[in-house]
Amino acid sequence: MAAVSSSDTDGCGAESNEANSKWLDAHYDPMANIHTFSACLALADLHGDGEYKLVVGDLGPGGQQPRLKVLKGPLVMTKSPLPALPAAAATFFMEPHEPRTPALALASGPCVYVYKNLRPYFKFSLPQLPPNPLEQDLWNQAKEDQIDPLTLKEMLESIRCYAGPSLCRETAEEPLSVQSLSFLQLELSEMEAFVNQHKSKSIKRQTVITTMTTLKKNLADEDAVSCLVLGTENKELLVLDPEAFTILAKMSLPSVPVFLEVSGQFDVEFRLAAACRNGNIYIMRRDSKHPKYCIELSAQPVGLVRVHKILVVGSTQDSLHGFTHKGKKLWTVQMPAAILTMNLLEQHSRGLQAVMAGLANGEVRIYRDKALLNVIRTPDAVTSLCFGRYGREDNTLIMTTRAMHRAFQTDLYLLRLRAARTYLQALESSLSPVSTTAREPLKLHAMVQGLGPTFKLTLHLQNTSTARPILGLLICFLYNEALYALPRAFFKVPLLVPGLSYPLETFVESLSNKGISDIIKVLVLREGQSAPLLSAHVNMPGSEGLVAT
Repeated sequence: MAAVSSSDTDGCGAESNEANSKWLDAHYDPMANIHTFSACLALADLHGDGEYKLVVGDLGPGGQQPRLKVLKGPLVMTKSPLPALPAAAATFFMEPHEPRTPALALASGPCVYVYKNLRPYFKFSLPQLPPNPLEQDLWNQAKEDQIDPLTLKEMLESIRCYAGPSLCRETAEEPLSVQSLSFLQLELSEMEAFVNQHKSKSIKRQTVITTMTTLKKNLADEDAVSCLVLGTENKELLVLDPEAFTILAKMSLPSVPVFLEVSGQFDVEFRLAAACRNGNIYIMRRDSKHPKYCIELSAQPVGLVRVHKILVVGSTQDSLHGFTHKGKKLWTVQMPAAILTMNLLEQHSRGLQAVMAGLANGEVRIYRDKALLNVIRTPDAVTSLCFGRYGREDNTLIMTTRAMHRAFQTDLYLLRLRAARTYLQALESSLSPVSTTAREPLKLHAMVQGLGPTFKLTLHLQNTSTARPILGLLICFLYNEALYALPRAFFKVPLLVPGLSYPLETFVESLSNKGISDIIKVLVLREGQSAPLLSAHVNMPGSEGLVAT
């Protein structure tokens, strides 16, 4: 993660470098372990103390659980687990009363989690969708044992592929539920058990949130009350009341929305632009249930930012396009590399609004209309951007990069793999002072006393079972006979009573007059078995007595 602050120097078209830069490097942490994108970043004064925090919806890569993180400066203040991957984060004012502290909304799965003072306040869940009637009828037949699992699978496949085998798709008018989709992925041997477990349950079809933004309700002030606008997987836009969290408006789209931009106020007049998965941007106005204008792109959109009255769209053709709210194309700027992320740069003191684009070549380019204002070069490709007030510093740009985290995760996995292999090798060769078998629960501890040339070696052997004594054990020492001499290198162990630690003593004589030391291996054996039950390596000290003479 990197954070830079804007300096007060003016000018346009300059590239960021050490000699001439509009930015001051504030913080860089290549091991921040943050994996997110621009929609899941937000800056807000969450406690009303003038100290702005960074809210991060972390995806939790590498099998980790997704988390909500709140950062103050370079430190992580809080971490909260999330039940599903975050889709967007936003801060908004719920009520006009004092104290004026914003709430935090995090979209995750089918729910919006609302926090106040970083504490859970409300949970809004999307309403359930009506199930497919044919699917419901099939599961009713399975409940009455009127259909076997194989026939159930064939019928569900026919519903999912309603347009024929050659046009098989999962985007029917009423798609299958998660229960049926999970059933279709099973092997034949697992189907009957799945049907018996789920046939009595009612079919539930739940959509999820794909994008989220905020819309002022009746005032245009910066701290005015705002509504949440949600885009869902079932091609709908929902506007939520900021206090009761009821649905104020519902609009339908021809495709699934992935980026949203709004302007105006809900109670007065507003425009809403939605970039969708079919490569089109749909523009809607107040009291319209369906799009009023449509912008057809020649490639998939990768970002959507509103700069004053212009919609700036980034596409997979490595280009930025400017459109009016009626869909008229104004300009196009070609990028030197693929666009990975986009966001708005707004400097209130100067009335400046510009679009930031993070590129795959490690650049962040800032444009006002089609004029290039600044180029920032980063150590790696930027995956998310956020601009605003952070801490007590205005005009702070926060960026997260990707490759350092991947390299860190790779090294961590290799370390875990080596540790697992070493541990397995130790278990297979009994190179451990603690027994790993329940039949021979033993624990061994060795201690060396003395200055030399004669040392006292004490072995503490313990039977860790609760009630069963152990008999028939042997102790064996392996050592370099040119360096050490032991009176007994092999002897029997008496009966071990459970819970007691037995001290077994022997003497070791150092034969070297040069102060050379070595390792003595202690093996615990079972009579009639060649493999040791457990072992210990004793690092012998140097003989100070021989050195002194």
